[in-house]
Amino acid sequence: MMTTEPASLESLHVLYQSDDYIVVDKHWDIRIDSKMWYEKQTVQAQLRHHFPHLADPSTYYGFRFCHQLDFSTSGALCVALNKAAAGRAYRCFKDRTVTKAYLALVRGWVEKEKQTLDFSIGKNSSEGKTHMMCVEGTEGCENPKPCQTELMVLEYGLYDGDPVTKVLLQPLTGRTHQLRVHCSAIGHPIVGDFTYSSGADDAPYRMMLHAHLLQIPLEPQPLLVSAGDPFLPTEDPKWLPQRSLRTLAATVDALLERRAEEDRKIKEEQRERVRKKEERRKGRTVEESEEQRRQCQDWLSEWAGD
Repeated sequence: MMTTEPASLESLHVLYQSDDYIVVDKHWDIRIDSKMWYEKQTVQAQLRHHFPHLADPSTYYGFRFCHQLDFSTSGALCVALNKAAAGRAYRCFKDRTVTKAYLALVRGWVEKEKQTLDFSIGKNSSEGKTHMMCVEGTEGCENPKPCQTELMVLEYGLYDGDPVTKVLLQPLTGRTHQLRVHCSAIGHPIVGDFTYSSGADDAPYRMMLHAHLLQIPLEPQPLLVSAGDPFLPTEDPKWLPQRSLRTLAATVDALLERRAEEDRKIKEEQRERVRKKEERRKGRTVEESEEQRRQCQDWLSEWAGD
């Protein structure tokens, strides 16, 4: 759903709803929540407006957000409707079993079609940049932590006449501003990222980063939601694709298939560890039983000799 109009209480786009969860397509210029009295437009306020009967009075915001999206990032955002559902989702995020994929337009033409961006990220302590993150080795970078993002090029083209690349980004870790910092670190900042362009990239009406795919492996039924693709020439005529390398649908299918195979291997390894542990336990039981029988025979022989 593409729109250059600012967010409003009415502009809430629901992608999925059940008794336990709501997934919304977050607008690109709205905070998830805020304690500031002047922040009237938030996703929390939108949810209260549309679903007042689902708000939980025992929580500060009324709704439990399972994860975060930056103010300028649009796309799939999962909200839990009760404490138990929030706990199940939280465990998936904590165990890093959630699959997320983002669409982005980045400045310049990315030469390497598939790559892993591996830059540790920490807080920027430089004066005037304390709200920013930075890669390890940058002046003022505090407490950098390992951070990885998979990047796949989808299309090359122009945005408002300038060369840009449409990419699919899969964060393998969950650091603050991870995708924005990683793209900037390889010399291809996200189009419209005012913060990580030092205020230079202010012409586009939004930052071109969109949470396209969200898969949470809940039991018994995984939650899988797509928030569509806002970066299409039919939606934004300033974006003109010139050469396509791979389709979004095929790329996402391959990503999900690879993740499913990785999950199968992990489960097989877990079952194998359990099996070996059980065998060792039984083996110890057998050994102990034989030792006990030997000691008993020795005792009986000694007793008989007396």
